[in-house]
Amino acid sequence: MEYVFIMLVLVSAFLLAATVIFFLAAFFPLRLRRDEKVEEEGDMEKGLVVSSSVKVDVDDCVRKYGWDEIERLTVNFTAPVIGRGGFSTVYLGKLPDSTSVAVKVHRDSERLHRAFQQELEVLLRIRHRSIVHLVGYCDKKEEGALVFEYIPNGTLEDKLHCDGEVRGIVDKPLTWLERMSISYNLAISLEYLHENCHPQIIHSDLKPSNILLSNTLQSKLCDFGSAKIGFSSSMTPSPIPRNLRHAIVGSPGYSDPHYLKTGMTSKKSDVYSFGVLLMELVTGVRAFDEEKGGNLLTVEMMGVVDRRLDGKFDDKERNILEDVVRRCVGEQPSLRPSMSEIVAIFTDKITTSISAVHI
Repeated sequence: MEYVFIMLVLVSAFLLAATVIFFLAAFFPLRLRRDEKVEEEGDMEKGLVVSSSVKVDVDDCVRKYGWDEIERLTVNFTAPVIGRGGFSTVYLGKLPDSTSVAVKVHRDSERLHRAFQQELEVLLRIRHRSIVHLVGYCDKKEEGALVFEYIPNGTLEDKLHCDGEVRGIVDKPLTWLERMSISYNLAISLEYLHENCHPQIIHSDLKPSNILLSNTLQSKLCDFGSAKIGFSSSMTPSPIPRNLRHAIVGSPGYSDPHYLKTGMTSKKSDVYSFGVLLMELVTGVRAFDEEKGGNLLTVEMMGVVDRRLDGKFDDKERNILEDVVRRCVGEQPSLRPSMSEIVAIFTDKITTSISAVHI
């Protein structure tokens, strides 16, 4: 009888242990998956998940908006239009506290929405005083919006070539000091992208219309729709098949010829574009004009400073810049200077112009 009792106890204990093990095996995987889902949803609310495969650390100041909020910011997209791109429209929006913002709205196919997500991924990685600040974003299937700080003084294109006509005011020509300030700010913004972002970032579309100017004429780089993230050497192989040459990004007159020939981009492609912009700032001549036959600028033109300056410029600095430009637009990308080298030249040799505008 005692033997039967012991056997019953042992069997009962075995069955109880088996039940507990079964329960644990069934419950914990489900709990783990649920916790992971909750964590991912929380990340998405904080803007950490850009897509199903991309996660980015986001500054707490960058807000994720709902589409209904974007509609309110733009008064249901009836707010003044302050810019247009190939696949986007930029509205002058208002935050609840009446702060003005620029709202860039993308509304098109799923393929183009992926391009929007790529731009968003870049913007979530960067923060620099000479790069336009991302306030927030909305990311929905086939629709998206980017909310930026509003820079009220137009673009370098407006200021350098349109004499204020775009904004309905009469602008004075940019002084030599202001041109040096704009060049320096652009140089430090590119140095930040190339050397201080991890992974590094190539802007890929430098031109005057992608440089905004504040009321104090501080330049801010914008439009990262063509930007590329991450590379481990000076050159990033990205060969483009002949039948897809139309896919090459950039703007006529500013794009690196080496990139146009090979489809291979690098930090030195941005350096080339920076050199062209320097020429444009010094001479006042557009880099490209289709009606006048395409590319207009050559290094030799650096000897002729914008006549609107009435001779009020530093010829020693012009000579220094001419040498910088010559190196920037050289045929071999590997022989072009880095943006850090260019920033050092400005710091060491253009100090009078930089300090004069309180950079």
